[in-house]
Formats: sequence, structure tokens, C-alpha cells
Amino acid sequence: MFDLTGRVALVSGAGQGMGAGIAAVLAGQGAAVAVNDLVEARAVESAEGIVAAGGRAIAVPFDVTAQDKVDAGVARVEEELGPVDVLVNNAGVPAGMALTPFMEMDPEEWGPYVDLNLYGVVRCCRAVVGGMCERGWGRIVTISSGAGQVGIPIGVALYGAGKGGGIAFMRHLAMEVASRGVTANSLALGLMSNAAGEEEVKKLGAGIPVGRAGTPEDVGAAVSFLASDEASWLTGQTIGLNGGSVTS
Repeated sequence: MFDLTGRVALVSGAGQGMGAGIAAVLAGQGAAVAVNDLVEARAVESAEGIVAAGGRAIAVPFDVTAQDKVDAGVARVEEELGPVDVLVNNAGVPAGMALTPFMEMDPEEWGPYVDLNLYGVVRCCRAVVGGMCERGWGRIVTISSGAGQVGIPIGVALYGAGKGGGIAFMRHLAMEVASRGVTANSLALGLMSNAAGEEEVKKLGAGIPVGRAGTPEDVGAAVSFLASDEASWLTGQTIGLNGGSVTS
């Protein structure tokens, strides 16, 4: 089950951390993976790691905040690997994100939280969803956060707004393309192993029902299911991937 052989997956922000883990898992399931990152060296390193493990991958660095660069990147993927069957929207803040109460934020700091976490998703979808609909098959998975669903008093208001926007966009897009064989879903992540220092994550993770923080492999496994043929009846949903810390 969840065999992705013959599929082409584009994972944004996959040069390190969570995105690199997702890309590696998809490649392990048989997909040819286009590894995107803003920084070329990171994308190359991640792609080379997949190839060294026996998978198929290429590095496709581009900036998701510019539609022309996204379009050019997708065109390269199509030329080298084939049409994009699976899009994983992973790029975005929180790289270097400071926990700051909204009233203490300068308006000039607001932009990236929406431009990356919402419009980055929209731009990447725009570049691939038309082709998916024409071919009658496609999977879109947006990596979001529990902060996009519930209020958290730790200074992530703009981050939550951007992530919440991405979740809402997936729901509406799913309704528009469902009849054409394309699904669109979100994963709302809880505490992840790369969220902070090792000791802090271990301490916080102990308070999660399953007793630990999430890993890139956990996220990759969920993405693999959503990207599969078996998930064809699951669309427009937001799945909480959080070890039981938030339930609904």
C-alpha cells in the first residue's frame, strides 16, 4: 500500500528539517522527488542524500514568494522528471521565527507570515493544479500547524493567521477540483523535534499523550498516505498530527 512508484512529487522547503524528511520518505515509497529550497546548497544536499539512498531526486531551488520563479521551477521539474503528481507545500516561516505578542510586532514584520505561509502555498498550487486536473489525478498536501486552528498565547498570532489561511485555501480548492481526481488536504502539526533545543523539546514532549515530539518521519508517513491512490476519498480535510495534544 501507499506505493508511489511512477509518481513525481515536488516538496517545497525540502532542503533541511521537516521538508527533507518528507522528501526522503516519499522517495522511499518510490516517487521521483523534486527537492525545492530557497538555498541551492541545501536543496542539492537533500537531493544527493536521497540519491545516495537509492532514490531518484533532483534539486530545484526557487523562491516561493515569486510566481515567475515558481513557474520556472515547475517547468524544470516537468522537463527532468515529468508532470507533478504530488505537491507538498512545506516552505514557510517558522525558520528563525521569534515568539512575539502581536501588539509588540512592527507592521513591517507581518509580511513573511502571510507571503510564505499563505501566498507561497497559493503560488505553488497555481503552477501545478491545472495540469493535475487535465490528467485526472493529483495530490496536494499543505504542511500547516495547530496554531492555524486554535489560539495559543505564546506570541504566534501572525504565524497562526498565515497557517490558518493555508488551511482554508486547501478546503476551498479541494471543492473546486474534487471531481477531476485531485485532492487537497492539510496536516496541522503539533510539537516537532526540530522546534527548539533538544532538552526543551524533550521536556515539552513528555507532556504530549504519546510522550514525545513528532519527527520528520512521522510527517512523511502521513504525507505518503495522503499522496497515495488509497487516499482518493479523503479531501478538504485538516488532519491533526500532534501525538494527541489537540483532539477534535
